[in-house]
Formats: sequence, structure tokens, C-alpha cells
Amino acid sequence: MDLKNKVILTGVKPTGTLHIGNYFGAIKPAIELGHQVHAVGGTHVMFVADYHAVNFMKDAAMLAQMTREIAAAYLALGLNPEQSLFYRQSDVPELFEFTVLLNNFTPKGFMNKAHGYKAAVDKNIAKGEPQDAGINMGLYTYPILMAADILAYDTDMVPVGKDQVQHVEIAADIAGAINACYGKQVLKIPQYLTQQHTEVLPGTDGRKMSKSYGNVIPLFGTDAELKKAVMGIKTDCQDINVPKNPDEILLFEIVRGVLPTEQVNEIEEGLRQGGMGYGTIKKMLLAGLIEQLTPLRDRYDYYMTHYEEVEAFLDVGATKARSLVRPVLNRFKDTVLGRI
Repeated sequence: MDLKNKVILTGVKPTGTLHIGNYFGAIKPAIELGHQVHAVGGTHVMFVADYHAVNFMKDAAMLAQMTREIAAAYLALGLNPEQSLFYRQSDVPELFEFTVLLNNFTPKGFMNKAHGYKAAVDKNIAKGEPQDAGINMGLYTYPILMAADILAYDTDMVPVGKDQVQHVEIAADIAGAINACYGKQVLKIPQYLTQQHTEVLPGTDGRKMSKSYGNVIPLFGTDAELKKAVMGIKTDCQDINVPKNPDEILLFEIVRGVLPTEQVNEIEEGLRQGGMGYGTIKKMLLAGLIEQLTPLRDRYDYYMTHYEEVEAFLDVGATKARSLVRPVLNRFKDTVLGRI
């Protein structure tokens, strides 16, 4: 993967309490990618998508709190604001002017096929309600704002999970249509980047780790909270001495995504040969989590109690972001409005 001199962009919605699935599955790989991009002369853009969050969060105080938490979390988890462009989406008004222009080139059919809109329609139909019940234009045009987030920086690549690939494809299609309309490259065509080796951690009950299921291991939890979650991981009743297939054991799935390779190999061998109990493995997992997460939790607590430092980082990031977006926006406006 050639990252030299590339612009790599990632947005994160403020979604409430983080868990280790968020960290090991998405946040840690994104931050590590940022370090890699910076090391080869590229630009790493990381923003808090608070305007996107308004679609599902209408409680202003709660949204503000979740925005503070996610910004503090990324800094605590290793994002370097001197290497990565880190800002709040709402602090870059040029993005919304960009969105208005994109609206004029986006076929309605693109929005009809967007996964988020289709999922909301299907949910309404399943409940016997009108298909557009409760669906606002923010949700319907969500992919256009996301396209603005991407295209405004002449972004080369957008790291995404499989469920987000469509959004990058829509952004690329819109940019392609605009370029074709004017017979030149007005906007850069972005590509999506899927990280193949990212670990997806299940919850303590085997389902997707989610706060709504009550099956999470909290990222910034106290030692006592971590212990309660780890000891609650669902296990079977097989005898300790019976050889087991680690790939069929929920506890091992979590261990494999969290502990160092040496410990993972030790646990895997113990399960295959028999003789290693689930209680022992849970204690190893708990010790490993406490060792890894305690310094992260301490940094997070620091940033939350010194939030003026976080605000300063975000303000500087927004200023830099606006300076990068303006030339692209002006190029777009000049082309569309016939100024050149």
C-alpha cells in the first residue's frame, strides 16, 4: 500500500461510551495508519463528524458531551494532532457550501439506494408504518455530506469497513460525473481502503459487541468494571482436561484480538492439549487489559478534566482544515459558475 504523499481521510461519529471492540477494531488501526501516512510525507485527516451525528442525536447537551468524549478519547489513544489534521466537522463551514454544490450533481437514485436510507425504510415497512416515517433529509442526503467531507480535501483514500464502502463509491461517482460534465478533473476521484487484518471482537455473549446488548468490555472502565465484564464472558461446561478447538471458543476470539502473540500462542496450545481452564484464561485476559488500558484511561481522564487543551487542538485543526478546503472549493465554484 503506497501512502507516500497521499491524503488519507477518516471521520468518526460521536456515539457514546467506547468499548474495546471500538479500540482494537477501528480506533487503533486508524491511529497507526495516521502515523504511517505522516512518516512518508502524506496528509492524515481525522475529524469528529458531529453534523452527521445530529441525525440520531437531537439532545444537544448529550451530543456536546459525546463530542467531547470522542475527541478526548482519540487524543488519549495516541492520535498526534501535530501529525494528523484533527478537527470538528461543524467548525469547517466550507464543507457545507461544498455540499450545496454537490447536491446539484447528485442523482436522486443514488440516495434511494444508500444503505442507511434503505435500512430505515425496511424497518418502517416491517413495523407496518409509511416507508418514510421518521426519516429526515439529513439521513436521506447523508452520503452527499460525506462526499463533501471526502472530496473537499482532494482525498486519495478513505479507510472504511465493508458497510461504508458504498459511501466512498458514491463520492467517487459524483466526482466522476462532475469531471465528465466539465471535461476536466475538477475533483479528485477517491478510493476506499479496507484494512484486511483488522480484528473484529465479539461481545461477552458472542453477539456483536454493543452497548445496546449490554455485552461490552468498557475501554475506559475501572479495574472492577473490567473484571466484571471479563469474568462474565460466556463459556461452555467442558472438562478442563478435554482438548478443545480454540477457533470454536468465544473467550479465545477475544483473547486473540487483545493479548500479545506470545500469550495467544500459549493459550491456544493449552486449549488444544487440554489442561488450561477458562478461569485461568480470563485472569490472563484481565491482567493484559489492565496493563494496556490503564495508561490510556489515565490520559483520557486527564483530557476530560483539562478539556481546554482538547479545544485548542481542535481549533488549530479547524484552521488548518479550512486552509486546505478553500482552494478546492474555489476551484469547484469557479468551474461551476464559469469564473474561469
